[in-house]
Amino acid sequence: MLSTYAIAQVNGLPVALKCEYLVNPVGIDASAPRLTWQLHDTRPGALQQAYTIYLGTDSLKVKAGDNDLVMIDKIADNKNLITYSGKSLTPFTRYFWRVDVWDKENKRSSSAIASFETGMLNSKNWQGNWISDNHDIHTKPAPYFRKIFEAGKRIKSARAYIAAAGLYELYINGQKTGNHRLDPMYTRFDRRNLYVSYDVTRQIQQGKNAIGVLLGNGWYNHQSSSIWNFDKAPWRNRPAFCLDLRVTYEDGSVETIVTDRGWKTSLSPVIFNSIYTAEHYDARLEQPGWNTINYDDSSWDKVILRSVPSNNIVAQSLHPIRNVQEIAAVTFQKFNDTAYQFNLGRNVSGVSRITIKGDSGTVVRIKHGERLYPNGRIDQSNIDHHYHPVVTDDPFQTDIFILSGKSQETFMPKFNYKGFQYVEVSANKPIVLNQSSLTGYFMHSDVPAAGRVTTSNPVIDKIWTATNNSYLSNLFGYPTDCPQREKNGWTGDAHIASETGLYNFDGITIYEKWLADHRDEQQPNGVLPSIIPTGGWGYEWGNGPDWTSTIAIIPWNLYLFYGDSKPLTDNYNNIKRYVDHINELYPGGLTDWGLGDWVPVKSKSPVEFTSSAYYYVDVTILAKAADLLGKPADAAKYHQLANKIKDAINAKYLNNATATYGTGTQTELSVALYWGLVPQYLKARVAARLAARVIADNYHLDVGLLGTKSILNALSENGYADIAFKIAAQEDYPSWGWWIKNGATTLYENWNIQSKYDISLNHIMFGEVGAWLYKGIGGIFPDEKRPGFEHIHLRPNFVKELQHYASSHEGPRGRITSTWLRKGNQISYTVIIPANSTATIYINPLNGQHIYGEDKRVIKNGPLELVAGTYNFEVR
Repeated sequence: MLSTYAIAQVNGLPVALKCEYLVNPVGIDASAPRLTWQLHDTRPGALQQAYTIYLGTDSLKVKAGDNDLVMIDKIADNKNLITYSGKSLTPFTRYFWRVDVWDKENKRSSSAIASFETGMLNSKNWQGNWISDNHDIHTKPAPYFRKIFEAGKRIKSARAYIAAAGLYELYINGQKTGNHRLDPMYTRFDRRNLYVSYDVTRQIQQGKNAIGVLLGNGWYNHQSSSIWNFDKAPWRNRPAFCLDLRVTYEDGSVETIVTDRGWKTSLSPVIFNSIYTAEHYDARLEQPGWNTINYDDSSWDKVILRSVPSNNIVAQSLHPIRNVQEIAAVTFQKFNDTAYQFNLGRNVSGVSRITIKGDSGTVVRIKHGERLYPNGRIDQSNIDHHYHPVVTDDPFQTDIFILSGKSQETFMPKFNYKGFQYVEVSANKPIVLNQSSLTGYFMHSDVPAAGRVTTSNPVIDKIWTATNNSYLSNLFGYPTDCPQREKNGWTGDAHIASETGLYNFDGITIYEKWLADHRDEQQPNGVLPSIIPTGGWGYEWGNGPDWTSTIAIIPWNLYLFYGDSKPLTDNYNNIKRYVDHINELYPGGLTDWGLGDWVPVKSKSPVEFTSSAYYYVDVTILAKAADLLGKPADAAKYHQLANKIKDAINAKYLNNATATYGTGTQTELSVALYWGLVPQYLKARVAARLAARVIADNYHLDVGLLGTKSILNALSENGYADIAFKIAAQEDYPSWGWWIKNGATTLYENWNIQSKYDISLNHIMFGEVGAWLYKGIGGIFPDEKRPGFEHIHLRPNFVKELQHYASSHEGPRGRITSTWLRKGNQISYTVIIPANSTATIYINPLNGQHIYGEDKRVIKNGPLELVAGTYNFEVR
């Protein structure tokens, strides 16, 4: 295999091979997996003229290019995403593949060998039983499980497949398997369960082996109470799991060790665990060696067999949750001999780990929060007001660690995460701690970074960083609103922030999983709840098209960013049922079903206007999807419906004479512009009206959640980027910069930081600013006619208040760069278009700007067409 350095020297080489958007995944269930790659070629005009793919179970034959393994013969096309179309894949099989491409000079190059490995492929292939202990949902200690088995021959490979209702940690011969946290991901447990696959070849030894499993409650057995009623979820039960450990011997035989009545169980030192509040651990109850071969389990209980929680057990094929970053405390305060406070210096989602020594039975409380009282103690009043405990021994975001007294001890929760910056440690007996006694871990779905923005304005840079921190803090196998007070998959927050997520991170695996959650939750009539997944809450409040447009907007954004129509195909009927239901309820084209412009600064826009606008967006997406998927009758029907909705909105809310929507709030004007409601002949006047409104507001925001999606974009896309930037760069109330100036490292839930309610300090709902920095300043846009950045629209705005700006986005075809530097009255503008892509640059003629080449001559005043390569321009 070529080294990274060697690859950098070879042009025309296919690289970055992925299956289902993962690198060499193990345990996929897709019967027709998607295969993708990039063309590494730095030469101007770099292009893939054709490709072929070899695939088989013998890596040497694939490498040799055995003609019997050609999956796709030479095709003259520059596509880099194909769907497997060979003979049926078999379960538990590793497939090797390579792609050959012909570059612009018709030279052929071969990629390195990549692989993917199938998992169950069908639920019928499970051999294990679902097992649990014989305790009920009210039992607090988490259960241990163990099994001894003997591998009698030389081992070639071993795979563990484990599904759980709840959460688990898997151990083999005393060692934890993998580095994931909080597996499996949260789903609607009575409709779909996820299993995880592990390559455990190195953990299994010939002879005796021990398997250990620790089960946690997660969202399955919610023992804490809150206003969302997860403790009353219809699926609730004592956690259970099913495991198949498939061992392949060197002689070709296969043995599967399964969960059955032969397993044994005992209660663990995890005496309480709640995904919502915290975890309690009594080190005095530890059973050293419980997951090893020689442990005496004669006093352990027998397990019970349990029914399958759902009939849909599928592979968890997404980027897992991990402890991604370790964070040391930046300050440390001692109150007295029993109380201390640690400050991580930034707000994160995750856990803390404490190392401590003390007397046996010492009760240590580890309290997490985002704010402090003046005396330095933690203030949780901004995050705990929706928590209504029915018992007093479940304190909010407060781990409890009871010491064994045997030696220096370390505790980190296994089945919980929190949102926090500060940790207060208190004990019922004197303890000695120092600044290094506690460490924080930033936990989230470990999605690869895909974007970068830097500017000459340090506050803007901090806003971009804070936005990404909030986005990641709210990514746990599904997008959430906040990591402390709720942890709910609020739909409105998620579709508002989806472009921010996609410009900055490779998040398609998380979104596709969450869209499956949508399909699980959708009622037969098309209605979706406002939080997904849900135990039943949210079907009657908080939903409506302004929130549950996720079902249409997110598949469409995935199509634009990845050039992949599968999300639209998978969700087409769901979008259609959802749209049809709204049409049945509101045949006139206007709907007042929704929450409206949530948490506005001061001006309130009509719910009917914003919800009808999102209804129009959803129908428009449905019509485009019908065109794309070859459904002409549907396309005609929904294009007509979209026009009907648009006409109804304009008939009621548009004043042609004044070019104003409604009362002319920032939200009304910007929503109309951004979402395409304004007739073409009026766009310039409505945009001017919006600009005047913002100037009258002293270049400050006067919007809520929905308005933040549209305000900056509507301005920058209609000739007022400088005004948009003035809004984004404000440093007093209300603004993102106001938060930064007050110490924010994440985005807040309310513009008013003194608000008594709705003031979580780690919310993503106002996060569109992160995407706008790519669009409104860098001008990087996908082209819906050639999506996945096969063709790129570049509409940069060289705003006067910035001296320099740099952005890059790693799209499916490679890195796109849009960078500029102000030099007096001229702009030095650099663009990099990746191999196998083209672009069009649009320079704003309203500003009298012209684009010059390196020879200082005007190239073109209008759109400029580019092929792959690096370009340096002057704009003046």
